[in-house]
Amino acid sequence: MSDHDDHDDHGGFARDVPHLVGRRHALALFGGLGLAGALAACGANGDPSFSASSSPVSSSVPTSSQSGGSSTSLVASAGAAISQETQGPYPADGSNGPNVLTDGAIVRSDITTSVAGLTGTADGVALEIALTIVDASTGSAIPGAALYLWHCTADGRYSIYEERDQNYLRGVQVADDNGRVSFTTVFPGCYAGRWPHAHFEVFDSLDVATSGAAARRTSQLALPEGDCNAVYADSRYGNSAGSLSRLSLDTDGVFRDGWADQLATVSGSVTDGYTASLLVRV
Repeated sequence: MSDHDDHDDHGGFARDVPHLVGRRHALALFGGLGLAGALAACGANGDPSFSASSSPVSSSVPTSSQSGGSSTSLVASAGAAISQETQGPYPADGSNGPNVLTDGAIVRSDITTSVAGLTGTADGVALEIALTIVDASTGSAIPGAALYLWHCTADGRYSIYEERDQNYLRGVQVADDNGRVSFTTVFPGCYAGRWPHAHFEVFDSLDVATSGAAARRTSQLALPEGDCNAVYADSRYGNSAGSLSRLSLDTDGVFRDGWADQLATVSGSVTDGYTASLLVRV
């Protein structure tokens, strides 16, 4: 059985249950230290080598350009922090083997390509993910916060761990004066047992993110069913449509305890690409 066949049939939700959550216990260099030593240090099991709210609020938060170019820091309504979730087994943040956060190349807005000596471009329907980070207690934007985002490929595989010769679909952005970060990527696929999603971790600053400290908040972004169905008609998305047909947000193992604050507002089309926006209270 090939690696891909095995991926299609194993794991499901088990791939995203709580896994080594907490302070990082491995710190592998993105382009330097081999993963073999990192895996031995963290006791990872079978991981491949690393080559190289109370009430929901609209997530359509204006950027400085949309608000007439004002540099005034954005203020949203205060509310509960976004739901804390598992980082899953494939974070590449040092908690389960490799750590991409230690390499400056991972600080980028376009995450469709591999970096640090690896070549490759993720295929799929274009997607812009726009997140706005605010303080839950005040609603004020948090300029300078760092957000690390990662998600699976169109056919439901994660770079570094499953796509062993790639490290695309992972990136870090530092929030602007409005607390906003954005990533150019592709629409993630749907694999067995999990609703379509993207993972992210929020840190107080880029220095904190690269230091090995724990994230201030770890959560996941959910994508709306209608947009997923439209995207998954594309042949590049493999078995995503079938996987999605057997799922719902109410039964998903991560989102079933409440997903209103994690469901992105999505606009666009398969032809022109999509934008997914979310307000992230931390």
